[in-house]
Amino acid sequence: MSDEVVDRILLDSAATAVIDAPLDRIDLGAWLTGLSDEEYRRCAVPDHHAAGWSTNADGRRVSINVEELGGQLIVQHYVAEILEPHHTRLVSISETQSPGGWQTVEVVWDISVTALGPDRATFTNRVVARPTRSLLKALEAAGVTFEEASAERTAVVAAHNALETPNYAKSVERAALA
Repeated sequence: MSDEVVDRILLDSAATAVIDAPLDRIDLGAWLTGLSDEEYRRCAVPDHHAAGWSTNADGRRVSINVEELGGQLIVQHYVAEILEPHHTRLVSISETQSPGGWQTVEVVWDISVTALGPDRATFTNRVVARPTRSLLKALEAAGVTFEEASAERTAVVAAHNALETPNYAKSVERAALA
């Protein structure tokens, strides 16, 4: 299976929600690395199945997340590139299970907060995915065009973001006000 990422956007989805807490009290990096498995699952019922943290062989932190999106199981291995108070960026070569078997896709999960006033902030949850060569071959073998796959996955992830983003924002808010 080729995990070589192809420079094409499979999907790009962003959603926002308001956090009722001052920006200087919000620490997304600390929130994300401290997010319990139970809290992660609560943020997107029934899509989220499990989450935890580990390290790569090179010592970098990795968030392991298991989700079901549009009937497909996806296992993400997010390497933390940025874990700052107001911005996090994690990148994963994720395995996704479909009727045609397991494939891989690159997923970038980017969350940020910006001030909306003295006691409020805007939380942005963005997911961008790029296909791997193996995914493109599997789509071709199944007779699915890239455009069809992109439209279907974009719709699924947009619905998922609409579900999880307000719940993530409330979780961040609770952590900021604790």
